Amino acid sequence: MRAKKALGAGAVLLALVSGIGWAQAADSQAPARAKAAATAAVDGYQIVRLPNADVGNFQRRTVYCPSGKAAIGGGAEAQGSDAILVGSFPTDGGDGWIGLGRQTRYSTVGISVYVICAYR
Repeated sequence: MRAKKALGAGAVLLALVSGIGWAQAADSQAPARAKAAATAAVDGYQIVRLPNADVGNFQRRTVYCPSGKAAIGGGAEAQGSDAILVGSFPTDGGDGWIGLGRQTRYSTVGISVYVICAYR
C-alpha cells in the first residue's frame, strides 16, 4: 500500500480496520478513532517514527519495525520550501518503510518517515 503526502496511512488503516468509508475517515474525529480502532483490532500495533533530517536529493531514509513485527502501512513527508515527496513505500522485506524526496532549488531535502507495525 502506498501512502500519499496528503493522505496519511492512518486514514487508510482506519478505513481498512473499521470498515468505514473514505468520507467518514476525513472528519475531525478520525485520528482518535483510527488509533483506538487499530490498537483494538491489530495485535502489536505500533508506530515507529524517523524524525525529520536533511539528506541529499533522492537519498532514501528507512525506518524499521521492531523484531517480530511487520509493516502494515507507513508514510513519509518531504519538508522544505520547494520539497517534493518522490517515494513512500514498504521495504522489500516488509519490515519497514522508505521515504525519499527532492527540492528543486537545493541539493538537500528534509525527510521524515514513519511505519505502522504489527505482529506477524
